[in-house]
Amino acid sequence: MGYFIHYEIVNCPEYGVPQHRKRLVLLASKFGNIKLIDKTHSKDNYVTVRDAIGQLPAIKDGEYNELDRLHYARKLSPLNKKRIQQTPYGGSWKDWDDDIKLACHKKESGKSYPSVYGRMKWEEPSPTMTTHCIGYGNGRFGHPEQDRAISLREASLFQTFPKDYIFYNEQEGSLPVVNIARQIGNAVPVKLGEVIAKSIKQHLKLK
Repeated sequence: MGYFIHYEIVNCPEYGVPQHRKRLVLLASKFGNIKLIDKTHSKDNYVTVRDAIGQLPAIKDGEYNELDRLHYARKLSPLNKKRIQQTPYGGSWKDWDDDIKLACHKKESGKSYPSVYGRMKWEEPSPTMTTHCIGYGNGRFGHPEQDRAISLREASLFQTFPKDYIFYNEQEGSLPVVNIARQIGNAVPVKLGEVIAKSIKQHLKLK
């Protein structure tokens, strides 16, 4: 069909996204060779969890910030509250007492999930945001210090949405947590979208 094609696996932290997220990006053009713009970050200057969410006010599980309703963390069960209290900085379920571990984690096969029920680290990018990223037991989605999972606002910041971004349905009465988490987890990071747009703009200028 006469298209010039470029594709690569993009590691999002290399473009300033504070999140370990790899995505295939494919560009095609009839005007000649096309590629993504040069990477902007390396491991020495990745944008970190602290950079993204360190300025947000502290909240407890089941609470939201009065000035930002999206800064809401899901309520933990008493057992999961005990579990996260036993999870050290950067730790996971492996650090718990045996009596609060899940049965599957006591099996040999359970050792293949080291990040489940984990806490993030301040000085690293976050793990990949998913549609279940505000659930403590769904990955390394525990706050680095506070005894809770990350909030909707924190998840959106890891996806590089603006700090005051309003999601669809957000203002309809009660907060549609599952719906908003799905929007966040399924999104292309905003900064990655900007990278793709800048790459196309640069290509068109050179044609």
